[in-house]
Amino acid sequence: MDFALTETQHLLQDTANRLVRERYGFEERKKILASPAGSSPELWASFAELGLLGIEIAERFGGSEGGFHDLAVVLDAFGRGLVAEPFVPTVVMGAGLISRAGSEAQKAAILPGVAAGTLKLALAYGERRSRYSLNHVETTAKADGDFYVIDGQKSVVLGGDAADQLIVSARTAGKATDPDGISLFLVERGAAGVAIRGYPTVDGTRAAEVTLTGVRVAKTALLGSEDQGLGLVDYAVDRGIAAMCNEALGVMAALNELTLEYLKTRVQFGRPIGKFQVLQHRMVDMEMALEQAKSMAILAAAHVKDGDPRSRAKAISAAKVQIGKSGQVVGRGAIQLHGGIGMTEEYIAAHFFKRLTAIEICFGDIDHHLARFARS
Repeated sequence: MDFALTETQHLLQDTANRLVRERYGFEERKKILASPAGSSPELWASFAELGLLGIEIAERFGGSEGGFHDLAVVLDAFGRGLVAEPFVPTVVMGAGLISRAGSEAQKAAILPGVAAGTLKLALAYGERRSRYSLNHVETTAKADGDFYVIDGQKSVVLGGDAADQLIVSARTAGKATDPDGISLFLVERGAAGVAIRGYPTVDGTRAAEVTLTGVRVAKTALLGSEDQGLGLVDYAVDRGIAAMCNEALGVMAALNELTLEYLKTRVQFGRPIGKFQVLQHRMVDMEMALEQAKSMAILAAAHVKDGDPRSRAKAISAAKVQIGKSGQVVGRGAIQLHGGIGMTEEYIAAHFFKRLTAIEICFGDIDHHLARFARS
């Protein structure tokens, strides 16, 4: 495999890094997170203008028809800047799922809006009792003539309060934990019976609780085949994991750079603390953890479109485990080497650590993915 970036990827990397550097400083980020929406419409419009929202979308729908590795370099930059906008829910999971399973009419209605920055998506699949089990779906969708009637609740919907359309998993057959009988539906945010309660998560990104009460959607809102939606949810979540793995690389790289600079400038006992060998060894451990994470993130990106779900699951879970372990080494090391200042809200190191902790848990923790790897 050629690990060198292509010319296009270098351009995307430079564009994303410059945008984050100029428009998403730490103080600007705090103001954005403190706003009612928790994100910036102006920044999202800039993403669209620079072509970052349509990287994987087909040209006929306004995108540039790139690959996941193109997205990966942007996600790395976003990790360095702790970008909180719903890029993964909309671009990676939502648009990726529409591109894979949507009808031509659905693609034409949705993908141009995503690429232009005028339409956001969110995948509503998790429920209060499902934990990390994708097939645990209690929300129901019952056929009623030319419609389906959806009832249920969805929890921790990433980017759910900003979404214009939700992709909702609902049971059209079988029992709550059956692998078959799950279908996906496109639901408008403003549809009658849809209630969305948004909130900030521990790392500053946004999620929502979604309640659906007698929501009527046309049969044309069905995404993919009826009763066969679990594989699509699995695919979308694997894309989300691979994306967050690459985002975590940016977070860890930035945190290592910040910590190394602190070791060079913080003076104790008359010399920089970076002169102490034990701290040098700790910094080396953090750099090694980052390099291990890079290898696995590349593996995850390479398997995103793997036609064999078991092979994809194995690679994605292996990457998620290593990213989680590396994140712990880097995050804890950075906080400990910084001392008391590393724990404060006023210093960015604590926010990097929060994001790494959230990424470790999101879509399944280390134990969950070790078990999934074993099953694969």
